[in-house]
Amino acid sequence: MNEKAPFSRQEIEAGRKLFASAWDFLSGAGSVSSLPPARGLEIAFAGRSNVGKSSLVNALTNRKSLARTSKMPGRTQQINFFKGADDLVIADLPGYGFAAAARDKVDRWTGLVHDYLTGRPNLARVYVLIDSRHGLKPQDREVLGYLDRAGVSYAIVLTKIDTIKAQFGEPRILETEAAIKKRPAAFPKVFPVSSVDTTGIADFRAAIARLLSERR
Repeated sequence: MNEKAPFSRQEIEAGRKLFASAWDFLSGAGSVSSLPPARGLEIAFAGRSNVGKSSLVNALTNRKSLARTSKMPGRTQQINFFKGADDLVIADLPGYGFAAAARDKVDRWTGLVHDYLTGRPNLARVYVLIDSRHGLKPQDREVLGYLDRAGVSYAIVLTKIDTIKAQFGEPRILETEAAIKKRPAAFPKVFPVSSVDTTGIADFRAAIARLLSERR
């Protein structure tokens, strides 16, 4: 299958149905020992603090407050898990780059995330969220390098695409795709989305539904 091929109507509908079902908070994990059992298919959202991970969870599931959002960077201090239909689970990882917490706590979160990413047997893909206004930053590239070395499949989601002028959107997408083209663990397609006006949400749902069908 061409991984960058447009999504069919059937895939768009499959994505809609996947996220139209009931979604619930499953659990929060602040340590490896408190991770929920690895069941079904799991995807994870990673990114800098305040990039919009929680907002994207809410937009995908069409829920206003399934995931807690905050204007204060670094509020997510554990891995939060959300369960939907078809045994699909979303893991919302603590943001990197800034945290309103002591250094020792940040180090613990970092260790937890590393252990989760390299040791979770049902983790199908990590979606790394990048603010479309700024593009890939050095710390983002460090995270991508870590995922490449660990052999963890990932894809890039450009968030807040509604906040940049239309003529700059496509160049940002192409620039990002070019930056990941030769990265061994990167999925070739970049997903531009907006949690505010839902731009790209239908395609992103379809992409997750396609991943789910391929892994069955």
